[in-house]
Amino acid sequence: MSHRFFLSIGAAALCAALPVAAQTNSPAAKPAATGAQAQKKPYTPPKTPWGDPDLQGEWPADSNIPMQRPLSMAEKGALSPEELAQREEQFRKQAEQDNEEFVPPKGGSSSINPPGYWVEHSKPNAQASLVVDPPDGRIPALTPEGQKRLKELRGGLGPGSHFPSVVNSWEDFDIYSRCISRGLLSSMLPTLYNFGNQIVQGPGYVAIRNEMIHETRVIPTDGRPHVGSNIRSYMGDSRGHWEGNTFVVETTNFNGKIGIGGSGPTTDALMIVERFTRTAPDELSYDVTISDPGTWVKPWKIHMPYKLDPHYVVYEYACHEGNYMMLNALKGARLREKEGLDTKVDSDNHVRQLPAEKP
Repeated sequence: MSHRFFLSIGAAALCAALPVAAQTNSPAAKPAATGAQAQKKPYTPPKTPWGDPDLQGEWPADSNIPMQRPLSMAEKGALSPEELAQREEQFRKQAEQDNEEFVPPKGGSSSINPPGYWVEHSKPNAQASLVVDPPDGRIPALTPEGQKRLKELRGGLGPGSHFPSVVNSWEDFDIYSRCISRGLLSSMLPTLYNFGNQIVQGPGYVAIRNEMIHETRVIPTDGRPHVGSNIRSYMGDSRGHWEGNTFVVETTNFNGKIGIGGSGPTTDALMIVERFTRTAPDELSYDVTISDPGTWVKPWKIHMPYKLDPHYVVYEYACHEGNYMMLNALKGARLREKEGLDTKVDSDNHVRQLPAEKP
């Protein structure tokens, strides 16, 4: 069972203001074809009253798929039935552990993590990794420039983390933990909880609302150019257009302060191209190309399968208002130092890899 928190009756005013296509105005959705039939007859999504393919709804990013594959699974795009069964057994054991009220940190070390039952654990998926290109399912190597930036962070310790191993400074925490943003692309991908992604459409616009850190992108589809290069942000500047039934979004104008897949900060040359295609009444294919010549040696791609959940509710994510974690973690570590105790953080209680799968 998922355990939702940070609840509120608040809603995004901008999304609420956009016109939403009424279900009664859309053609009746037909059951999705399967197998060879699906290849011969692609799914045709319903249309909005103004004629665009209808992508609207709640599409939570709750697929349990690792970002990249372990080296032992290179070139293997899908799990075997036996491997999937192994992950499903791990999922079952995790569910049992989540029913425990409190699991103490291992070895008496410190912990800044919530109990396991605070985390929404999704059922495993046969897809081996979110990364689908390169074919080995691994994020490409960093450029020399990217490696240099990474090594210079925190005096050689690397980028801050959501669950840092040390808590000596606010810089030990990433921008996610500091309630600034998850940034694009991370805002669209699975995280610990609050997986909500809501798509709302209006004539000439598509709005994508992310539950975590309450981001909302209002994406024009009227062909206007990107804003000037002097305007930059964590989420970038998005422009969309339709290619048949696929909604294509090109995002530029990033501020060079976000990381993707452990890269450390990317450069302001980062470009993300997203493709949203409704492949069945309750399925949405999310395919993304990430490129930044100052960070990776070549572009790379991910695939994320979204499933429509009409019962999902996006609640207010009051991160800044309730973010006592960082302050308390820093204070707690200083108190342990005064007592001569270890301040190393136990941060492995949300690791989802099986021991045999670690690179």
